[in-house]
Amino acid sequence: MAREIVASPMPGIIKSVDVAVGDKVNEGDTLCILEAMKMENPIVAPASGKISEVNVSSGQSVKRGDMLIAIET
Repeated sequence: MAREIVASPMPGIIKSVDVAVGDKVNEGDTLCILEAMKMENPIVAPASGKISEVNVSSGQSVKRGDMLIAIET
């Protein structure tokens, strides 16, 4: 199994986390919502698999490149 890391594409605040460890996701599913520059940006799964890590929570500030979620593919 490979591990796909989902990193923050920009600095912002996590508005919601829509998955939990153990959830199965399909490529393109929304994992969380990142608010940046007054816009809500959905962060989507780059691949199908199972969520192995969730490193963020609602209200948390993140920087560009911060690891948000890991998916076992």
